[in-house]
Amino acid sequence: MDRKLKVILSGGGTGGHIYPAVAVAEALKRRLGDGVEILFVGAEGKMEMEKIPELGYRIEGLPVAGLQRRLTPKNLAVPFKVVRSVLRARRIVKKFGADVAVGFGGYASAPVLWSAQRMGIPTLIQEQNSYAGMTNKMLSSRVRRICVAYEGMERFFPKEKIVLTGNPLRGRFWRNPDLRAEALRHFGLEEGKPVTLVVGGSLGTRTLNEMMKANVDRIVAEGKIQVIWQTGKYYEREMTEFMQGRSDRGIWRGAFIDRMDLAYAAADIVVARAGACTVSELCLIGRPTIFVPSPNVAEDHQTKNAMALVGKQAARMIPDRDAVNGVFPVVEELLADPKQLAEMERNILTLGIGDSADRVVNEVMDVVNGK
Repeated sequence: MDRKLKVILSGGGTGGHIYPAVAVAEALKRRLGDGVEILFVGAEGKMEMEKIPELGYRIEGLPVAGLQRRLTPKNLAVPFKVVRSVLRARRIVKKFGADVAVGFGGYASAPVLWSAQRMGIPTLIQEQNSYAGMTNKMLSSRVRRICVAYEGMERFFPKEKIVLTGNPLRGRFWRNPDLRAEALRHFGLEEGKPVTLVVGGSLGTRTLNEMMKANVDRIVAEGKIQVIWQTGKYYEREMTEFMQGRSDRGIWRGAFIDRMDLAYAAADIVVARAGACTVSELCLIGRPTIFVPSPNVAEDHQTKNAMALVGKQAARMIPDRDAVNGVFPVVEELLADPKQLAEMERNILTLGIGDSADRVVNEVMDVVNGK
């Protein structure tokens, strides 16, 4: 191709849809340099409309919205927004002159890929979860390629279109035992005591914070383990007030973790939600993990993500309702059994795919070249 390759990347609503798309954009730039032009398309009022420009990419917004789970007046406006979104998406695709469109899930990707397909432009989708989202299932019959992160996705998609690429991740995640000493110093922790990383995402997770509140006094008093506790922005003040007057010996606590590479390097075991990107990161760095899936996600897909690893003896899972009192007994059981920890570590490492974004770009290029 003697002109720039023009690629539309569409998806959003959550970081789990946005950041894989950004990772693919970065891989396209690495591969093609100035030979590629990228346009993101998202949903008006959603986080991608702020995050994508901050990263230096163009984005167009659609007025698309999803149905509420209960009957509300907002549902009455949805059909009108869908029609407007499809019409606007068609104008955007045509004006940009797209050679290919890639959908990453979320409401915005449906009208974009529908429009591209009806204009004869090749399309692909990338599914982050082990239980396919509604948008990607709807689009799958007419896309050229379906990039997935889990085996067994022929339950949802035509088998002949599926390619196992893993989940594209931003940044670099790899296992680096040499960082352990630096990591312990960074978090002010001691050598010789096991470390549990409790991470609930940028905003935080109520259940995991309640779990820490219920256990922190005993953890400090016994002094057997240390904890890196990421509270999240939303819960930072509440957890700070809770900890006033309490000892935090052996506990690092903060709203954010700027150096996740060091947090992973310090941790002997991780307690986390089971979002698609989190699972993919943990597979690459190979940390034994106890997943506490969020019960507040579509199709309970976090439980399904976690179970895909539990079924391979690569992780443990505790339901959200049991986590406050149920996680730390399992943490202590695992830490007392180095053989089981080592087996979990070996098993989770076999599931990591470190070049996922480049694998998706390979599929994009093949589709553009008619393969």
